[in-house]
Amino acid sequence: MLNLTYSYRIYPGLDQEAQMLDWLEQCRRVYNYALAERKDWINSRKCLVNACSIKQEYIIPADTPYPDYYKQQNALTKAKEVIPELKAVHSQVLQDALKRLDKSFKFMQERGFGFPRFKKFGQYGSFVFPQFKSNPVNGFEIKLPKIGAMPINLHRPIPDGFEIKQVRVVFKSSGWYAQLILQSDVAVPEPMPHGEPIGIDLGLEKFLAVSTGKLIERPRFFVDLQSKLRWLQRKLRNKKKGSANYRKVQVKIRALHEHIYNIRREFHFLTAHKLCDIAGMIFAEDLNLKMTSRGMLAKHCLDAAWGSFLDILKWVSWKRGIYFAKVDPNGTSQTCPQCGAHTRKKKLSQRVHHCSECRYTTDRDVAAAQLVMQRGIVAVGQTVILPVEEGCLETPMKQEISSVKKGSPRSTRIG
Repeated sequence: MLNLTYSYRIYPGLDQEAQMLDWLEQCRRVYNYALAERKDWINSRKCLVNACSIKQEYIIPADTPYPDYYKQQNALTKAKEVIPELKAVHSQVLQDALKRLDKSFKFMQERGFGFPRFKKFGQYGSFVFPQFKSNPVNGFEIKLPKIGAMPINLHRPIPDGFEIKQVRVVFKSSGWYAQLILQSDVAVPEPMPHGEPIGIDLGLEKFLAVSTGKLIERPRFFVDLQSKLRWLQRKLRNKKKGSANYRKVQVKIRALHEHIYNIRREFHFLTAHKLCDIAGMIFAEDLNLKMTSRGMLAKHCLDAAWGSFLDILKWVSWKRGIYFAKVDPNGTSQTCPQCGAHTRKKKLSQRVHHCSECRYTTDRDVAAAQLVMQRGIVAVGQTVILPVEEGCLETPMKQEISSVKKGSPRSTRIG
């Protein structure tokens, strides 16, 4: 089963836009009410019966069951009788708001942190039609239940053999978008290791270092536009909250954030395609991205968005038939890729790798990328023949790599 998501720009009329904005607001209210119901139930079970809090306590009977997705979905039918605004919204759209909250709780339980938060006004930006009886796209129009037909910009055709299973309507500062979730029964095999291997190392001094020696500069997406964002936020602070001028500045801030997101995403896609042009196998470090989002360099790490880039690189590699895998990142900066000797721990200011054993000298990030490539080749069972410099003897690292002969052997020159 193959799933694809295509995003298209849609152009609703004034009445349709007002209706969709009202749907977003009703979904937000349902989401917040369901979250408050679950939160109150959880808080009522925190204290013991003989040790109640002196500040506040949630009085909920002990035999009240936990308000899970199915109980809240059944209660939604009764809520429509009390709140007539909910009747105007498609029933499955409201159910998807509850399903989104349920997924957030399940994700929190898996990770152990990240309790779902309440959505403020304007923070709920999409709703989903989970199923369709027939194709909603007819020519250059898309017909949505209870909303009607509206123009759609089909800048690329829908692939043959795919059916539209779901439609997600997204509201951004630049306009409305329809994300079509396409499904086909075609089974696409995963790419197998083949072709020329490369390793990549992500960093802040250079965004990307390739094992071939190529370095890619890191654009400052957020940092370069931070002064403009700070200026807009200062203007927003001086406006009366809820006024027309307040909302105008909010629109400009949202547009700037969307612009930063778009240029960052475009750079990631272009970089991923450039890597796929020169390789048949791509190996990257399995980074602990949670730790990189903390500390004094957190803003720059989040601006580089390494996690988003690796996800995009994985998708582009799969789409183009390139093998992609992650390897252990430990010790990539303290191990020589030429002889395998462990060097002294480098400071962040030290940007050159110089091995005292084999005298191999190269850029620090390039050396780490070469070691990443070697570990990836060992993992997939290929054979590597490293160049032997003058005075550089065979080391256990070389012998270990050369002894792996699973699959078809190949030779790769590094440096």
